[in-house]
Amino acid sequence: MRISITDRCNLRCRYCMPDGVKCVPMSQILTLEEYARIATCGALLGIRKIKVTGGEPLVRLGCCDLVRMLKETRGIEKVTITTNGILLEQYLGQLAAAGIDGINISLDTLDPGLYQALTGGGSLLAVLKGLEQALQLFQGKPIPVKINAVSLELKAVAEGLGCGYDGPGWPELLKLARDYPVDVRFIEMMPIGYGKQYRSLSHKEVLAKLQEQYPGLEKDGRSHGNGPAIYYRIPGFKGSIGFISAIHGKFCGGCNRIRLTSQGYLKSCLCYEDGKDLRAVLREGGTKEETDRKLLEAMKQAIWAKPMAHCFEHPEQMTENKDMMKIGG
Repeated sequence: MRISITDRCNLRCRYCMPDGVKCVPMSQILTLEEYARIATCGALLGIRKIKVTGGEPLVRLGCCDLVRMLKETRGIEKVTITTNGILLEQYLGQLAAAGIDGINISLDTLDPGLYQALTGGGSLLAVLKGLEQALQLFQGKPIPVKINAVSLELKAVAEGLGCGYDGPGWPELLKLARDYPVDVRFIEMMPIGYGKQYRSLSHKEVLAKLQEQYPGLEKDGRSHGNGPAIYYRIPGFKGSIGFISAIHGKFCGGCNRIRLTSQGYLKSCLCYEDGKDLRAVLREGGTKEETDRKLLEAMKQAIWAKPMAHCFEHPEQMTENKDMMKIGG
């Protein structure tokens, strides 16, 4: 279960929330205790792993406390987090103390100028410091650090932003897997919200270029987590290269994800607006036993109603119109 704990962010990425977000009152956002109650019910239904997301989760007051609460939930085996990395160095110690089991860092380029333009003013240096600190802190421990890179045609994006970037594009990110024990995963752009304005690179073409550049490339059959990424190993690299191809490598048949928005709406697929309002269940009154029973039933209904597949290849059939940060990216 992916849980979004805020729709706010300290960056303004062009394909996500370039103009910011119309903030809802905090009274409409789930409390930490409400997340914990949902996690408890989820564990009773067989959910074992939770990914904390946003917006940017580290801007939410109490994020590290929530990680600890989730880790203490009976039945929950792993709690990981996806962050843009800007605040990672500041909160890394607290995350480690809370028992975090993995960290994913969103990073699309290693060019400082393009990164600043693409993120609306972000500091690449801050992200790289956070990455290096995480690797030092977790050295020798089974806590993976991964890089998530949206598969963009960076030269075209830079041109649209008026940025003077003329780098190699996605190949530059391979340096991270070469020099550090991190997995670099390329993720196809989801045609949701502002993402509809950007064309995603074909992972088949990227893989073909990788095989041409690195003849020794081979599939990596080791377990790297619980997601749909397909991994490859390059001889001499410390980390692996992964591809998450939701559009051109449709993996709906093996999808085991549900998503909880920051306002408590439980979704079983990004593509459709269908789901259950768990916040309404939590706040409608009644005894804890009655509420938990209704919560369990609502979650069951949402999970059993999970569609067979998304329809991103047929945008006219999509029913989800919210921006990604409202859903939980």
